[in-house]
Amino acid sequence: MSEPQGSEGTTQRLPVIEKETDPGRGGYVPAADHDPVPVVGEGKDGRFWSARRVPAAVVAVLLLVGAGALLYDVTAVRAERPAAHWRRELARQLAERPLDDTWVLVGAGIAAALGLWLIVLALTPGLRQVLPMRRTHADVRAGLQRAAAAMVLRDRAMEVSGVQSVRVRTSRTKADVRAVSHFRELDDVRADLDAVLGDAITGLGLARPPALSVHVGRSGRKG
Repeated sequence: MSEPQGSEGTTQRLPVIEKETDPGRGGYVPAADHDPVPVVGEGKDGRFWSARRVPAAVVAVLLLVGAGALLYDVTAVRAERPAAHWRRELARQLAERPLDDTWVLVGAGIAAALGLWLIVLALTPGLRQVLPMRRTHADVRAGLQRAAAAMVLRDRAMEVSGVQSVRVRTSRTKADVRAVSHFRELDDVRADLDAVLGDAITGLGLARPPALSVHVGRSGRKG
């Protein structure tokens, strides 16, 4: 039996549940999770939105350090002290270097890339490992980890007669199942897997059930 990796076999977190405690404010309640990942959801059955705490903290620290250093130097100049060497050197470089200078272009490219990265983080939900589930109550949202969905499908597939091993890889739009059969006709095994896994995907209660793709083959080992 193959050992699944990543989102193919094992799960580390239980389904994520978000409960809105107030119509104007969102909250989350992770189910039996000792290390919860806070999430914020938007839309009726849309994806969960990541809090983006690490990028926000990095940007805040960089802005704080830069603004603090600049404010300190401006205050020192107002107190009739010489400007810091780094500010004098920066001003000289900006005044002397042409716009088509290599270092100017490199710096502009880095700044543009960082800005684009922040825009992408602001406009995309993140939390790709959490699949949103259908709402049964207006004030509760739930999500299922892709690894948990893969494990459920793998366990259901192993119950089919003739299946020796299964590898399941799930994404937001597709569940790819690759099974090895050691007896029975492959077409019969594939038909049973289609029926069983179709019911299993429906039973997961996902807002957007992934498309099912089943591949069945024979083991290459002999003896």
